[in-house]
Amino acid sequence: QVQLVESGGGLVQTGGSLRLTCAASGRTFGRYAMGWFRQAPGKDREFVAAIGGSEISTYYGSTFYADSVKGRFTISRDNAKNTVYLQMNSLKPEDTAVYFCAAAERGATRAYEYSYWGQGTQVTVSS
Repeated sequence: QVQLVESGGGLVQTGGSLRLTCAASGRTFGRYAMGWFRQAPGKDREFVAAIGGSEISTYYGSTFYADSVKGRFTISRDNAKNTVYLQMNSLKPEDTAVYFCAAAERGATRAYEYSYWGQGTQVTVSS
């Protein structure tokens, strides 16, 4: 079992930055692929970014991004702290959504691959 708690959301102006943090429980955090997803009102949950875990050694530390956030968002992990981060720069109003952290043994970019989810944190970008 993995429990995930997100923090760091808030209100920011267009062009601003936020860093989201996801704190995970469990002693095997490093095994899991970690992803960030987001869901805007009236829209489906969509993939934002992911970083590979040691369960699949060839992807360990590899990062994946949605085209809409490439070059603006950066995902990283600190296994010693059981934490994954999402640094968001050059934010746009269309980035407004609830952001969810998720963990998977063999996940990548699809929500159904992830077994564990946090409760979400709201990000609002004003124009």
